[in-house]
Amino acid sequence: MTSNDRGQRPATVMHVRCPDRLPEEVYRQVLELLADLSPVVQALPPSAALVELKGALRYHHADARRLGEVLRVRAISRLGTDVRIGIGPSITVAATASARIEPPGGVLAVAPDQVTDWLGPLPVQALHGVGSRQADILHDYGIHTVALLAAVSPATVQRLLGGRAGRLAADRARGIDPRPVIPRALPATLSVRHCFDQHVLDGADARAALLRLVVELAMLLRRRGQAARALTLQLTFAQGGSWEKTRRLLEPSAHDDDLRTLAYRLMDAACLQRGRLTRIALRGDDLIDADQVAQQISLDTTREARLVAESSVDRVREKFGAGVIGPAAAFRRAS
Repeated sequence: MTSNDRGQRPATVMHVRCPDRLPEEVYRQVLELLADLSPVVQALPPSAALVELKGALRYHHADARRLGEVLRVRAISRLGTDVRIGIGPSITVAATASARIEPPGGVLAVAPDQVTDWLGPLPVQALHGVGSRQADILHDYGIHTVALLAAVSPATVQRLLGGRAGRLAADRARGIDPRPVIPRALPATLSVRHCFDQHVLDGADARAALLRLVVELAMLLRRRGQAARALTLQLTFAQGGSWEKTRRLLEPSAHDDDLRTLAYRLMDAACLQRGRLTRIALRGDDLIDADQVAQQISLDTTREARLVAESSVDRVREKFGAGVIGPAAAFRRAS
């Protein structure tokens, strides 16, 4: 039984792939472009999104491919970035289509009556939701294409791949995917991380790396017009263990000094001693819009001067790059 036999809906699902290393602020702007097309947008960070076009087709008096082309033009002209857009009657078909487009971008629409013929010749690993390990198992049994996978009984696929995974793979090979697009914005968190080239024992090197992350996180928050209510520090060790702790700020902030003070307290709480670090991650949690933060009247002239300097430093970074200026201690390099 094919998806069409089950009354498959028209091609109204759009899957958008952005460049892998797209800055988060640009990714958010892509989401805003999608919201101009349809109110039903599901963010799939860090570089993809889903759009339900059913209502948008009526509103814009255009077909799905045309809306995809409009989106691509807007992304290039307004944001200077290209996107890959797959369109189909289900999430699986749309996501599989977007992955078949060669970078930097393009639009590929698969109509409901084309799904079986289009999916059939594709290698099984090209089917959205089929991972490399699953593909290897299928290859061992001579199942190399989606058409061959669709021809195998679902019960057999379940025995090969496991119950749920096999059922999903069998259905999706036939174009069956009833999942709806669920509106979802980006989570109210922001993470930055640093991986060491070598295992780090020196506490000063670890603290310098943490300070660089503090500066990066604070700068990104200010760019996004947000402030963090809490910070989470995650440490990964060479032995494979990890440590994580979250603490709340006294007041929401996106300022270097506030975040640095709390980040250092979190680092001190870790009691590193002789732990060999391989990775540090710092996350701003429970983010709010900066204009929601109450502006306190301050008599601390030193702090006020630092905030003014911070604005100037941000302008320098915007013009010449993030690494051209910062705290001297942040430029200490781990050996």
